[in-house]
Amino acid sequence: MNKDNNLQNTHKRLLADIEGVADEVIEKVGEQATEQLVADFISQHPDFFQRHTDLISGLRLHDEQRGVVSLVERQQQLLREKVQNLEEEITHLMVTAQQNERLFFLYSDMYMRMIDCQSAAEIIDCIHQACTQLLSLSDCKLWLKNHALDHQNVSKNDCLGVMQNRLTKEDYYFGRIVQNEQELIFSESCSGSVVLIKLVNNEEDLGFIAISSKDAEHFDPTMDTLLLEQFRKLVGKLLGQQLES
Repeated sequence: MNKDNNLQNTHKRLLADIEGVADEVIEKVGEQATEQLVADFISQHPDFFQRHTDLISGLRLHDEQRGVVSLVERQQQLLREKVQNLEEEITHLMVTAQQNERLFFLYSDMYMRMIDCQSAAEIIDCIHQACTQLLSLSDCKLWLKNHALDHQNVSKNDCLGVMQNRLTKEDYYFGRIVQNEQELIFSESCSGSVVLIKLVNNEEDLGFIAISSKDAEHFDPTMDTLLLEQFRKLVGKLLGQQLES
């Protein structure tokens, strides 16, 4: 009999200890972990509200513009915002596609005219016209490393330092250049952004083409170089052939 009483007392003490530990754990865990458990449960059971539809009508969410709204209203608002964002993204992609299509045809036409050029001067004129008239860019200059060419769009200043500084490791430079570099290339200071394109023929550095825009964001380092790479290779080859002849 005493043994049974002892067992019961021990059992009660163990239960009390377990309840005490549980209360302490709950108190330490706090509301944040409890909310996380609820969030995890709902995430793992996406049909929860479908099985408890009465809860949906009772939920109220705070909206900064509209105050307190129901869950359904909040979902509708989020869906409208998502649709609006998708529409804006599609519009942006369509505009970009139209711009790329226009550039493709412009480059194609310029390539055909360059192939028909009979001199380096004609090639330079063709490029300058495409940049300033068709693309509405500010200016276009060519600098040659080891060849002298008397042309209004060829820089006669010593731009070797610019090439070493901007194009030693890269074939392109996009962005802004300092005033000294602007004056060396364009013979004047120019606001906005530029692209420098290194020209190579038979592994020999010919020089570079500099194109400027009044828009400071027009030539950005994140720009795609697919069309420019074709342009760079063709100009380097055609210009190299004319300079050697």
